[in-house]
Amino acid sequence: MSEPPTGAGMGGAGPAGELRRRLGPADAVVIGLGAMIGAGIFAALAPAARAAGSGLLLGLALAAVVAYCNATSSARLAARYPASGGTYVYGRERLGDFWGYLAGWAFVVGKTASCAAMALTVGAYVWPGQAHAVAVAAVVALTAVNYAGVRKSALLTRAIVAVVLAVLAAVAVAVFTSGALEAGRLEIGGDATAGGVLQAAGLLFFAFAGYARIATLGEEVRDPARTIPRAIPIALGITLVVYAVIAVAALTVLGPKALADASAPLSDAVRAAGADQLVPVVRAGAAVAALGSLLALILGVSRTTLAMARDRHLPPALAAVHPRFKVPHRAELAVGAVVAVVAATADVRGAIGFSSFGVLVYYAIANASAWTLTPEEGRPPRVVPALGLAGCLVLAFALPAASVIWGAGVLAVGAAAFAVRRAPGARRP
Repeated sequence: MSEPPTGAGMGGAGPAGELRRRLGPADAVVIGLGAMIGAGIFAALAPAARAAGSGLLLGLALAAVVAYCNATSSARLAARYPASGGTYVYGRERLGDFWGYLAGWAFVVGKTASCAAMALTVGAYVWPGQAHAVAVAAVVALTAVNYAGVRKSALLTRAIVAVVLAVLAAVAVAVFTSGALEAGRLEIGGDATAGGVLQAAGLLFFAFAGYARIATLGEEVRDPARTIPRAIPIALGITLVVYAVIAVAALTVLGPKALADASAPLSDAVRAAGADQLVPVVRAGAAVAALGSLLALILGVSRTTLAMARDRHLPPALAAVHPRFKVPHRAELAVGAVVAVVAATADVRGAIGFSSFGVLVYYAIANASAWTLTPEEGRPPRVVPALGLAGCLVLAFALPAASVIWGAGVLAVGAAAFAVRRAPGARRP
């Protein structure tokens, strides 16, 4: 198999065209937390409860198991290939150019839609009447932060994570100290079906998928062979605990039906707990969480864009690295521009399902890549990538039909573009 990219494990600035390794273990964990503990916990519980009913916690547990397998496979691969691009790089090196390209295509398209969804979430909470304008402003501001360097992005993400965790802690305390909670609401009833639980797991997976951000920043992490395998499970573990506590709190005070009908689940939860004074705080926390997710998403999409541009699957001009800030500035500006246009013109509330389909395909390829590792290369136990691959495919096709159709269609377009470029007579770089 191919050797790891040159410069792995180097500190400081690398050769021209490479990114600078500035992120330590704490920074990597925080970036993963900023991507996972974001707007998903404020928004994903209601549609998941609508799908699973009283089986919501089963869906959360299933999503967590699949996420753990994906995280383990991604961590082992990222330590072996510490370059920007994540599964795009792993698929290319372990399975061949097409699978790497398909992973990159699924990630860029799906996560670009997620960026727009997060930006519109900010607008909806900050100024509902001008949601599109606020969304565009948020994209422009965070693109500027990323342009100034990944270290500044990590510092801002650290502040955002602290605020969001404080808000979620306040929600949990308000609910668990109120007289409104009923433990009986956690019982699984006849409304829970296998199909509903699977669909809920697929929707909740959207909120767990942020650990990929650590892997896609592999070229900017110091000592990636040690840092990434440690940072990913730590970030995932913290997120799972937070999500489980908040899901239990929301269920015990609202019940499955009221939670499914809630437009702002956590606001409704604190209101039901008699803590109306916390509602504005929760709204502010949701906006900050969406900003954190958007910041991390733009980071991840721009790095995968950089990797694909280096291989000329995207315009080569996007592979440029800023000589001073050592960031893929053209890729970041391009991603920011596309997201701003989508956020200004489209309603992307249905993007969670579409994004989940693309991300699950992305991780299916990651698990298949991890299966090919040898023990000397740090292969995880065989059951991990096998379970992760099967879980990703099952959850992807358990999503709402519209998400599956649109997701499969977009992947088919990407595959067709790859085939055209590789056809006899086509120009090759």
